[in-house]
Amino acid sequence: MKEQQLQAIQPKSFVPKTTNSRHKLGYSPNLLSCIEFPDKPNQVYVGDITYLPTSYDKWLYLSSWMDLFSRIIVGWKIDVHMEESLVIESLKQALYKRNPSAGLIIHSDRGGQYASINFRQLLKNHQCLQSMCATDSKHDNAHAESFFSRFKAELLEKRAFDSKQQAEREVFEFIEMYYNTKRLHSGLNYCTPLQYEKNYYKKLNETL
Repeated sequence: MKEQQLQAIQPKSFVPKTTNSRHKLGYSPNLLSCIEFPDKPNQVYVGDITYLPTSYDKWLYLSSWMDLFSRIIVGWKIDVHMEESLVIESLKQALYKRNPSAGLIIHSDRGGQYASINFRQLLKNHQCLQSMCATDSKHDNAHAESFFSRFKAELLEKRAFDSKQQAEREVFEFIEMYYNTKRLHSGLNYCTPLQYEKNYYKKLNETL
């Protein structure tokens, strides 16, 4: 390997924890526990953070937001940290792209990033309602966690990114050119997220 100038990628013994719920910023109630499943787009966005392995002994972090109705990923961002700006910028992308009406529920775990003053101010500015998982719940954010599970199985599969730029390029291709537009979901009657939303708006227009 030395003669061929090859270097092995060693598995990292440490896996970063992306949720720190031990903070004094306060928590929001779990609004999803008292509503029906969304029946149209832009009613509930669910978000989470996951880590991305690299070949240079550092971690990258991906924040994403999913529209719970169609499972479409409406906003995402990669950075070298998982500070509040990571979730703020990814949510800004979603809000500016979708321009939802007042009352949109923003659901996440109880991590400090989502409890920060700046994140909550963003929600207030857009008249969003904040929702957080219940304490020690493994299922309250299941759809966001399921997306990351499929993401790692279908894109990473024991791979590591050589740079932040490579990660951004490949994640863009996976989310915007595959997951949202081509990947079929059994829970969506075997439609893609994009097609599921198109079908909704088509039926809506037919009834007007």
